[in-house]
Amino acid sequence: MAHQAYRNTQRITEDARDTEYRLFGQVTGALIDAQQKGTTGGPLVEAIDWNRRLWRTLAVDCMDERNKLPETVRAQIVSLSLWVTRYSKEVTRQGASVDPLIEINRTIMEGLRGAA
Repeated sequence: MAHQAYRNTQRITEDARDTEYRLFGQVTGALIDAQQKGTTGGPLVEAIDWNRRLWRTLAVDCMDERNKLPETVRAQIVSLSLWVTRYSKEVTRQGASVDPLIEINRTIMEGLRGAA
């Protein structure tokens, strides 16, 4: 019960940038965990899918004209989202390395933390 109260307070006090940073951290952690365990199939596919859904959500948000980010930044995020989708297929279907997905997420996290 105390845990739920903390989570509710966190949602109220956390700004959007902190939420995005935390979510990228969780998704990237799942990718790293799957990579370190050498998992294939279910756990890896789930981590890749979670990452892909995160990027797809960001792209949809960036396509909304009400988004306050500069248009060039929004376009870059949409472009990255498309790349993440294509590369994710290479990871799950052809056994490509997860490293580029982890690296791009870490780069975004650095930007989110640096701008805070």
